[in-house]
Amino acid sequence: MSRLRALALYKDLLRLAKDYPDPHYNYHARIRRLFENNRHLTREDDIENALNLGDYIRKETLALYSLKKYRHLKRMYPSSPY
Repeated sequence: MSRLRALALYKDLLRLAKDYPDPHYNYHARIRRLFENNRHLTREDDIENALNLGDYIRKETLALYSLKKYRHLKRMYPSSPY
């Protein structure tokens, strides 16, 4: 079960890496390194903690994208003079 969850999380993070705003950050390589460093985990609670960290990274990346879109929309419309 945790293997399927890890694979789904990895795929989600790789999809998010395509739109990452900073090309010098090398998001794809960092995600790959994160998963490779944790592949030796065998205890269930360690695996769960690593998956929770991955979920947190996914949510923070989505929040960053939402903020980027919001800032773009805010720049597109002039501020109210009132």
